[in-house]
Amino acid sequence: MKILVLNASPKGKNSTTVHTALYLQALHPEHTFTFLPVGQCIKAYEKDFSPVRSALEQAELILFCYPVYTFIAPYQLHRLIELIKADGVDLAGKFASQITTSKHFYDVTAHRYVEENCFDLGMKVIRGLSADMEDLLSVQGQKDARMFFDQLIFSCQHGLFVTPPVQAPARESAAYQATLPDVPKSREKDVVIVTNCAPDDWNLANMIADFRRALPYEGRVVNIREFPFGGGCLGCFGCAITGKCVYKDGFDDFLRSTIQTADGFVYAFTISDHFTHSSFKCFDDRQFCNGHRTVTHGTPIAYLISGDYRCEPNLRMIVEGRAEVGGNYLAGVATDEAETAADIRSLADNLAFAMEQKLTRPANFYGVGGMKIFRDLIYVMQGLMKADHKFYKEHGIYDFPQKQKKRIWQMRLVGALMAVPSVQKKARGKMTEAMIGPYEKVVEQAKRT
Repeated sequence: MKILVLNASPKGKNSTTVHTALYLQALHPEHTFTFLPVGQCIKAYEKDFSPVRSALEQAELILFCYPVYTFIAPYQLHRLIELIKADGVDLAGKFASQITTSKHFYDVTAHRYVEENCFDLGMKVIRGLSADMEDLLSVQGQKDARMFFDQLIFSCQHGLFVTPPVQAPARESAAYQATLPDVPKSREKDVVIVTNCAPDDWNLANMIADFRRALPYEGRVVNIREFPFGGGCLGCFGCAITGKCVYKDGFDDFLRSTIQTADGFVYAFTISDHFTHSSFKCFDDRQFCNGHRTVTHGTPIAYLISGDYRCEPNLRMIVEGRAEVGGNYLAGVATDEAETAADIRSLADNLAFAMEQKLTRPANFYGVGGMKIFRDLIYVMQGLMKADHKFYKEHGIYDFPQKQKKRIWQMRLVGALMAVPSVQKKARGKMTEAMIGPYEKVVEQAKRT
């Protein structure tokens, strides 16, 4: 079989991820592997797409190979997908799968993003391999890679592909006109609206304009399409110790002085390719100059989204996950799908209320699970990620369960007592009462206040 490996890592041949594909190539000389360094050469392919087109046309199986960056794939792969769709190369009926490496932080949203775009291209999608960064160094990891490839080839021959998602129903996209009145403004809060609004995207531009009118505070706009990015994140870890990016385009200083100083964040974009234009992904990835530090923890956020947001469950998970992991109160999402003006007015009020009241909410699984992955990663890599380690220590993120010694001994004592038959008999039916007692006290105290 002719297999095209699209190596979307910005590290090229030095990518951890691509070595899984190289390992499989070494084991299977009966298949023809072609490697294309799209992560390193994306700027060249923007100027001349013909090498990619030729490789895609000749391939029978296309293997997307990339590290997971910021909930999805690297900016370089986002840009490649845009180029593939813009070129119009026919990939219908070809097989597609993927290999990723990560610490399993939102690898599921990355895989779904690639799958969704492959479905757009009419491809037959086979479930990919989501490996830990170090899996290939272990016997089990090597076995998993071999089993993945065996299943991949079997599926190409016998079928059973990933089930395509439900397509968004066709609807007329009516042009939204800014209609909301301008409310009085206060300068007590600073709200930054980060967008990648294109010059001809009138729907999004009018949504932003109405939001600024409805917001009782000054809202300034930062259009990241206008920032002179030197390129996407290289994953070089040059910023791990110093906090300074190796690029000299000044983005790290711009991020910290122009965006992260705000009292509230609004992200405004138009849906495309199941996320938004790649410029926003470049912005996302380059924020790795902050490492894994939740430096805007406690700052409320809101979204203005143009497009079929209700039909994008993976994007909705990303929006919620970003807020949960970052410790940001999600004030809501306004779209242009229904009652746009009313939704925008409500979103402006909600964001203002969240800022004024300094609202918080406990993290759900998206936030708790994501931060535990980072907690363990940074603790192990503290010698390299010094800035992250210092931040995690100062903010009590190292909440390892083995530190809860008093609680552990209490549970051992209770367990030992409950192992005694006579105690079991006396405690029967009273355990629930004992557990609920402290909660009843809280309610009684609330009644007296």
